Amino acid sequence: MNHDNGDQLLMMLAALANPHRLRIIAALQNEGRIYVSQLARDIGLSRPLTHLHLRKLEEAGLVRGQHEIAPDGKALNYYEPTAFSVTLTPQAIAAAALSLSDAANKTET
Repeated sequence: MNHDNGDQLLMMLAALANPHRLRIIAALQNEGRIYVSQLARDIGLSRPLTHLHLRKLEEAGLVRGQHEIAPDGKALNYYEPTAFSVTLTPQAIAAAALSLSDAANKTET
């Protein structure tokens, strides 16, 4: 990750600020590539909720999805973790803050 991109850093931190998403990353790290239905069963969430969390993680660049058709004709969405690393230091945060977009600057917490 480019630490100079404040918007991307905010998106990543927001995506990771949820226990279900942390469990999804952990499951993908342990299992590797897995389809959504199996992932949902593994972490104990519904498929729609799992999809919602995966979309947020994918938008942040933390996972990647791939749509495939199984030999039986069934459509499967596979996900896997991306290779990412974030080192948070005061200096990295200061550099990221300088590059925040106007939209990010107007966001209230």
